[in-house]
Amino acid sequence: MSMIARDAEPQSLDSVTHRTNQAPRWLWVTSLLVVSVVVAPLAYITVEVARQPSWGLIWSGRTAELLFNTTVLVAAVTTTATTIGVGAAWAVTRVRLPMPALWTSVLALPLVIPSYVAALAYLAASGPNGMFAQLWSWPVPRLEGLLGSWLALSLTTYPYVFLVSVIALRRMDPSLEEVARSLGKSPLRGFFLVVVGQLRPAIGASGLLVALYTLSDFGAVSLMRYDTFTKAIYAQWAVRIDRTPALTLALVLILLAAIILWIEQRTRGRAEYFTKRPSRPPKRTRLSRRATWAVQGALGGLVVLALIVPISVLIFWLLRGLANDQTLTNVGLAGLRSVTVSGVAALAAAVAAIPVAVLFVRFPSRASRLMERAIWAVYALPHITVGVAILFFTVTLVRPIYQSLLVLIAAYVVLFLPQASGAVETALRQIDPHIEEAGRSMGVGQMRSFLRLTVPLIGRGIASGGALVFLTVMKELPATLLLRPTGYDTLALAIWQQANEGLYTRASSSALVLLAISAVPMFLIATRTIRS
Repeated sequence: MSMIARDAEPQSLDSVTHRTNQAPRWLWVTSLLVVSVVVAPLAYITVEVARQPSWGLIWSGRTAELLFNTTVLVAAVTTTATTIGVGAAWAVTRVRLPMPALWTSVLALPLVIPSYVAALAYLAASGPNGMFAQLWSWPVPRLEGLLGSWLALSLTTYPYVFLVSVIALRRMDPSLEEVARSLGKSPLRGFFLVVVGQLRPAIGASGLLVALYTLSDFGAVSLMRYDTFTKAIYAQWAVRIDRTPALTLALVLILLAAIILWIEQRTRGRAEYFTKRPSRPPKRTRLSRRATWAVQGALGGLVVLALIVPISVLIFWLLRGLANDQTLTNVGLAGLRSVTVSGVAALAAAVAAIPVAVLFVRFPSRASRLMERAIWAVYALPHITVGVAILFFTVTLVRPIYQSLLVLIAAYVVLFLPQASGAVETALRQIDPHIEEAGRSMGVGQMRSFLRLTVPLIGRGIASGGALVFLTVMKELPATLLLRPTGYDTLALAIWQQANEGLYTRASSSALVLLAISAVPMFLIATRTIRS
């Protein structure tokens, strides 16, 4: 009787947790399937290049030239974007300015402008036939090559540094800065002595984003006629039958991305990204009237260059074309295709992210951590290398689905799964695991408990991750260019093709539609990020 009584006693949550600390088989199978699809492009490139090494191309003068051009551009853009982003973040968080919240939101808005749209705008504004020459006869030199690529990429990537730095500065303990001021240090001197050191992890993380974005950029450098690895890889794919040179250059670009990741990790140190939220906001520095106007003038000039000039140029060319009765392309069809493929890809990425995030958060192990690093490693790869790998993989092994929407959407999931899984993981970590355990202790199976309890609770995180993937896919160019079905032109492709042909009116109409679709959700995401 005593044995029966003990067996009939209700189980505690601790015993349930002890028995269920192993991930269920369905979760492992699903997660392994998702991760296998994600890492397949990297494995394919490595195997193919190892089978057919092209040592002559690797050690050629052309590759050395591409390496030099790419390295110079990455270094210049990363330095410029980091300087601008950190300086603007310090101004809106530490200087007493009118309407600081408005400044913060406006300075983050250039994030909505893709680099190739900015390149289109600067090309259409400069030169003997540009907007400035036509309106005011200003002799603005044509912006192209390294100068144009640097300008377009710097002004479209500084918001990454700005947003991360704003969050870090708001979470920083202001007492150290106040001690520096009490010792007679000026606000600027205190900034370099105290703030920069504490911002090092945030600067490193955001600078890494800028460097990887610049490394993988294809649209801006191709429009600006600046030779980098991405431009050369596309040229090798477009004009050659032999796939080996394109794959070889793709592997070299992957190795360059790995070096950038290694450098960032080596310089990061053991510093943490965020400290505990301070109990009081930092005291803003009151500058002289002249200095305050100078800071506002610098911030205003940044907004003009990064946001107002590109949009004004696009509107100018659109109105000019309409006034001259120029025909516009079917922007509505391209917009519908962009929204459709972005929506399907966002949904697929959000669904695929759920089992992966649950495995990483609820069942951490050496294997799950290795899988998590693998998908983030693929996310850090230049998009054109992933696109080339998937292209040749489908041609070689699964020819029937070559250049189909299925392959295109799968490529988007491969590229942007970490965006969705990161949002789901954040939401999952905010949920007490005892809620799920309580459901299982009441006799509900793991799958049913997960679907009925966990999924509704992380619904906001799933939606946020899907929205971020949607916006990123809307702007994606190289993977779309390589993998889309023939004739399936999205807004991004329409902009790139029309700008390459010098059809600025048509390209401007497509770019304005793209910005209009992306502006509102991007503004909401940026605002929410700043407030969180």
